[in-house]
Parts: sequence; C-alpha cells; structure tokens
Amino acid sequence: MQKRVVITGLGIISPVGTGLEKFWSSLTGGISGIRRVTRFDPTNHSTKIAGEVVDFEHTKYLDKKEARRMDRFTQFAVAAAGMAIEDAGLNLEVADRNRIGVILGSGIGGIETLEEQARVLSQKGPGRVSPIFVPMMIANMGAAQVAISYHLFGPNVTSVSACASSSNALGDAFRMLQWGYADVMISGGTEAPITPLAMAGFCSMKAMSTCNDEPEKASRPFDAKRDGFISSEGSAVLVLETLEHALSRGARIYAEIAGYGSSCDAYHITAPDPEGRGATSAMLGAIRDAGIKPEEVDYINAHATSTPIGDKAEIKAIKNVFGSHAYKLAVSSTKSMTGHLLGAAGGLEAAVCAMVINHGVIPPTINYEYPDEDCDLDIVPNIARDANVGVAISNSFGFGGHNASLLFKRY
Repeated sequence: MQKRVVITGLGIISPVGTGLEKFWSSLTGGISGIRRVTRFDPTNHSTKIAGEVVDFEHTKYLDKKEARRMDRFTQFAVAAAGMAIEDAGLNLEVADRNRIGVILGSGIGGIETLEEQARVLSQKGPGRVSPIFVPMMIANMGAAQVAISYHLFGPNVTSVSACASSSNALGDAFRMLQWGYADVMISGGTEAPITPLAMAGFCSMKAMSTCNDEPEKASRPFDAKRDGFISSEGSAVLVLETLEHALSRGARIYAEIAGYGSSCDAYHITAPDPEGRGATSAMLGAIRDAGIKPEEVDYINAHATSTPIGDKAEIKAIKNVFGSHAYKLAVSSTKSMTGHLLGAAGGLEAAVCAMVINHGVIPPTINYEYPDEDCDLDIVPNIARDANVGVAISNSFGFGGHNASLLFKRY
C-alpha cells in the first residue's frame, strides 16, 4: 500500500526575501524582486535586470572555508535545506539518518564557477585551474553537499530537466516516500544563473524582457505587452515525510502532496507545444495520481514565465484539462514578482502552493495592465486574494519539452 506524503518544512532564499516570513509578506503584498543586475556589469547585455538575492548570509549554515569550496548555487542549497529542517522541527540527532534522503533539481548548476575557471584557463593556463573546479561546478553538488552537511545517508539524486528540474525532484522524492524507500526526503531546487555568460545566452535567444527602465514591471505574465522572462536566482527546499513519520513526531503539516504528473512535448528544444499537449498530459497525470476530479482543483500556480508563446500555451492546456471549470479556477503566476528561478522555480512554487493552502491567501499576478484575449482566465490580477483553497497544482515546463505538475491538498 502506498504511503501518504506531507510537507512539514520550508526553506526559502529568493529575490523577494530570504526566510518564510519575508518571502510570504512580499508575495502577498505584490512586491517585485526584479532590479538592475549588480553581480556583474550588465551594460553590454540587452537585458540588464534580474531577480538577484540581496539578503543572503551563508554564515549561519556554512563557515567561510566551506563556503569558498562551493558555488553560489550550492551555498543556497545547503542554507535553504538548513532552514527547511529547522522549520520542520526535525531533530537530526535522534532521527534515523539512513532513512533521510535528498533529491534536488538544478537546471544549470555551477555556471559561475565554470565562467571563473574558464577565465583562469585563458589568462593563466591549465596549471592554475582550481583542483576543485569540477566538484564545485557539477549540478549534483547541491544535493551532495546537503547530505554531507547534515549527514543524511538515504537516497541522493539530482534532477536536471531545465525549468522543470525541481518539480521533477519533488515528484521523485514523493515517489520514494510513497514506495517506502525513505521516511523523510529533503527536496526542491537551487539555481544561481546571474552570470555574464548565462545572461548573454538568454539575451541572444531574445527570450528575456528588455524593459530595463522599469525592472519591477518587466515580468508581466498573461499581460498583452509581455516580452520575455526575467532570470532569477535562489533556492527552495521542502521537507517531505510519510504521514506516519510526521504524526509519530507531532510535526506541523503545511499540506499533503497527493499527485505528480510528468511528460514531454517531444516538439522543440525551446518552444512549447502551441496546443499545450504535454502540459495537458502532466496536469491530467497529477490529477489521476491524486484520485480526484478536475473540478476539485481550486488554484493553479502557473509556470507562466511572461513569454508571448509560453503563457498562451499554458492557458490552452488548462482549458484542455478543466473545460468550463477553467473559468472558475484561480490561476496566478508568482514569477511576476520573483522572476524565473529556472531549475529552482518548481520548488519555490511548490512552497507557494503549500502556503496558499495553509494561509488561505492567493498571491497575485502583478503587472497585469493590458488584457490578452488568449489569456482570459482568472489570473488574480495585481492584488492578493483571500480564498479557501483545498487543492492546488503547481506547473513547471522546461526547455526540451519537459513538463511536471504537482498536486497538493489540505491535510
């Protein structure tokens, strides 16, 4: 018999605030975390704005020597995991660490380290490249360093599926717990892509917004004048437990994770299927997995990155799945405030869904000024809304056609 799985801890490092209280206050207050890039000089980039984390202090979770041996994306992962473990009240001194695993997602991994060491190679030669270059750069180091830092001996895996990475990670962690391979899984995502090379690549694709003069208004999902996404950094880590394990230690439960759907568009390396077929399949998979009816869903945290094609395709998919019920759903995109955390986006938005269910408030889609007839659902425009949400879905769609949908229920 499959075990039930619940969320008991949340750790957040984001452009709108580090820590749950600041993060949630910013989202429900409609505050944008998008600003001019400060991590490098963006003068020659067509997009000069991003969602940077400006209040991150690693010293509580890492000493200086450890931090120097980690890329920024790994520092984020270790710190967010520590926050989540604390929030869950999980006492690792008495827990069976053989039954606690880690699955994190990252789309790009240690690209800052890659760029730095490429400069060393070109300027000083191969003998000066750092001996820890490779273990700092590779994408699995987020999950590995979380396990090393907290001495967690259970399953340890990294999901790399572009912008679906951390939703796939959470889905796989959910399965591990359902099938009894662990009692607790530390799962979510981490990303630190605000670098000259990563930004230049997205600029060359013309995928990002160029509304540089008004950074706070640049990310505008579903708005008729949207012109591209905003790249962001951060980490979101969740503590997932089997229900019996959570109850045995008297844990506070945010929500139950009840369904997971995964699919591929098999259509194009960057563009979504315009009819939303893969996204439709992922959402239907999550609904079937949870054993509920589509009309029981109250809220969708949309992938909606603020691209002209992507937002429209997701709306089509939602209509495919829900029919007339699509017009009764609340559908918001918190990327309007956080920007797009790429491989960490799904983890952040899963945390949002858990908090929506727990707090009874739906964060808005800010910067909605010009209606788009192709995006005609209730997108909770501009102002947060009190709502009794019993079931929520989080969507994540990535380059390569990767799709993942997670379904959450009130416990």
